[in-house]
Amino acid sequence: MGGQVLVLNTGSSSIKYRLIDMATRTGVAGGLVERIGEDESALVHDGVRVERRVADHEEGLKAVLAAFAEHGPSLDGVTALGHRVVHGGSRFVTPVLIDDAVERAIEEIAPLAPLHNPANLEGIRVARRAFPGLPHVAVFDTAFHGTIPPHAHTYAVPREWTRKLGVRRYGFHGTSTAYVSRRAAALLGRPYGEVNSIVLHLGNGASATAVRGGRSVDTSMGITPLAGLVMGTRSGDVDPALPAYLARVAGMGLGDVDTALNKESGLLGMCGANDMREVWRLADAGDEDARLALDVYGYRVRAYVGAYYAALGHVDAVVFTGGVGENSARVRALATAGLTRLGIEVDPARNAAESAEARAISPEGAEVTVLVVPTNEELEIAEQTAACLEEG
Repeated sequence: MGGQVLVLNTGSSSIKYRLIDMATRTGVAGGLVERIGEDESALVHDGVRVERRVADHEEGLKAVLAAFAEHGPSLDGVTALGHRVVHGGSRFVTPVLIDDAVERAIEEIAPLAPLHNPANLEGIRVARRAFPGLPHVAVFDTAFHGTIPPHAHTYAVPREWTRKLGVRRYGFHGTSTAYVSRRAAALLGRPYGEVNSIVLHLGNGASATAVRGGRSVDTSMGITPLAGLVMGTRSGDVDPALPAYLARVAGMGLGDVDTALNKESGLLGMCGANDMREVWRLADAGDEDARLALDVYGYRVRAYVGAYYAALGHVDAVVFTGGVGENSARVRALATAGLTRLGIEVDPARNAAESAEARAISPEGAEVTVLVVPTNEELEIAEQTAACLEEG
């Protein structure tokens, strides 16, 4: 597929966008409309900030089109639009050409991701009105994990919950994981279908995924993005009886507990900071809560690495990505400490060297190659959009 793909990632109060040239597989231009519906809303287009009141997503997309018209480049070469949708449920495990029926299906799945899917859907509807003559493709963040086998995605709960309510492990960060695991295989110089990797997407949200030969076989996030690793404001794994316990002893309602676990827990809950750089600063200054938070964070990552090593049988690469994974040498060292027996370790000098490029940070000849691979979800969405249209 030639031409350009306009990738849209619509949140509840934002629109992230990037124009991808499919001939060169590079981003041509992009930006962000933020704080939609607020007085402080603004658009940043290729580094140029434009303060303007954006009342809703319709106005937001119009602002994006106006920015392209004023600052360039032209959108005349756009041949398709790719939309990030967070949750595809069990229904969507591949990208899909959007029509009215697909819109309705995304709306029906919304209870699985009430904070995300409605906003994603609003962006789709606005964009379809703005570009009625172009194909629109939905790329689902859960889709890459559609290959997880039943024994790994099934919860031990009443089977009616699974069959009627869709209660199971879905996983997230799938678009990023697909891109990063494929790049890892290329860096190793081996066919994608022959490489086993553990992908650690570490940012404010964090996940671990076991990838066997290009297929996700387990992942740390569950029916929601709350499960698994410790995150910036999310707790990760806790005892499932915790909400009932808090209701009994503290009189907390389900909504209060849900808010606390998603927005007031994780690093923030343990030490008062959710930015990893600030957590390290506090720990270096002698803050015991921050030091404990880092210990908990690192322990949880290592525990998942060990579990997924067992699930895969053998591991060719451990791959760090995401804002923290790509930029924090100290977190990478923390996450691999004590794993030498598994063949997993980092070379201190390689790990400390700053670079924006994909690279190996393990010692020469290591049994398991440890990689840092910057993610590119927009390119992956564009690639999947093109593939969907070519197959269709």
